[in-house]
Amino acid sequence: MKLSANEFLNAKHKHLTLLGMSGVGKTHLAKLLSKQEQYFHYSGDYRIGAEYLNSAILDNIITRVKKDTWLKSLLDGESIQIHNNITFDNLSSVSAFLGKVGNPELGGLPIDEFIRRQSLFNQAETNAMLDVPSFMSKAKQQNINNFINDAGGSLCELDDEKVYQTLAEHTVILYIRASKNNESALIERAQTHPKPLYYQADFLQQQLSVYLAENQFTYVAQINPDDFVRWIFPRLLEYRKPKYERIAQQYGYTIDSEDLYQCRSANEVLELIAGALD
Repeated sequence: MKLSANEFLNAKHKHLTLLGMSGVGKTHLAKLLSKQEQYFHYSGDYRIGAEYLNSAILDNIITRVKKDTWLKSLLDGESIQIHNNITFDNLSSVSAFLGKVGNPELGGLPIDEFIRRQSLFNQAETNAMLDVPSFMSKAKQQNINNFINDAGGSLCELDDEKVYQTLAEHTVILYIRASKNNESALIERAQTHPKPLYYQADFLQQQLSVYLAENQFTYVAQINPDDFVRWIFPRLLEYRKPKYERIAQQYGYTIDSEDLYQCRSANEVLELIAGALD
């Protein structure tokens, strides 16, 4: 959706897709805008976990639970039930399913299983983004005419022009570009709290080869899962940056995270976006 600054500011209905790494300010922007007007907040990660990966998440949990014979008997006898209690504010079941590659004794996943889950996540994210137009219609049925698509950080790695074209046709795609300070903070957070991430298959295999060679490992099962996430995150950040830039240049617009963090009201955010549209 290509608009001039005036067209955007004067539009009665504002539709946005937020693009950028997790922690770059997407939620901050959404909260500021929601203080002024009502927005339908569509979380791509929530949709992934609640709809497209729900069965896989439950199957994984049930498999683990059944390793305990006592719990297995209760589950098989329907004395207990297991639910994926995912919420907008708690997406930990998705992260737990995605997992980290490496030594199973340290909580890691074997490489084949890790790749399988990565593939499932990729397809789930594609489907979740293609659902945006239908959820915009649902929002309008609820008399909510403003819409924010809070997309996951891995949106840039889908490399699916149908997805990007669909989002561009229905929303203003806004890339929040991390400043150097913001990048440093993201890297520091990954060092202290390494979390499961999505990687494109070619990138993952290339980086695994480098990591194994650097550490003189023979097998992926020798890898400490958290150490690998700490090591790969800065490389993933650099890998994604040109992908974000290409999407923004072809389909949307760019604002800087430092400028966004200076905003204290919805009007300031809208003016910042309008400046990018100009």
